[in-house]
Amino acid sequence: MFDTMTMTKVTGAVCGSLLVYLLGAWAADVLYHTGGGHGEVEQAYVIDTGATAEAEAPAEEVDFATLYASADAAAGERVFAKCRACHKLDGTNGTGPFLNGIVDYPKAAHDGFGYSDALLAMAGDTWTPENLDAFLLNPRGYAPGTKMSFAGLPSAEERVNLIAYLATTTN
Repeated sequence: MFDTMTMTKVTGAVCGSLLVYLLGAWAADVLYHTGGGHGEVEQAYVIDTGATAEAEAPAEEVDFATLYASADAAAGERVFAKCRACHKLDGTNGTGPFLNGIVDYPKAAHDGFGYSDALLAMAGDTWTPENLDAFLLNPRGYAPGTKMSFAGLPSAEERVNLIAYLATTTN
């Protein structure tokens, strides 16, 4: 009943139907697509209401000492979840060095961890809360060439909370 010729006809019919469908979809898209991409429409003119001037007012920048004085260590513990994949608080090194007792600890001083040349060059300095804040904001900007692939914490509140939490951990 099903011979080679019948199977060839069925396969040809399926392929032909698919081709007609795809060509029809392409033609409909060309005919009815209004451009602008993803529903974005560009206006011919803009009426200035002044609302954007108020919205673009720069936010008040609070200095680090004020933020750090009001930091919440419990909230910092939740922020540490972002660090937990590479860092530990039990005194053992993971992908990154352990972080318990890191606040006011010398830089690149954990035995048995292979620090990058960028951090080894800073070995005479300590991890003050201000230094940690700058490092956590942009690790690669603070120590160009660091092995740490984390992009950083853009939120100042998250950074000070994390530093406050790390200050409560002991070495």
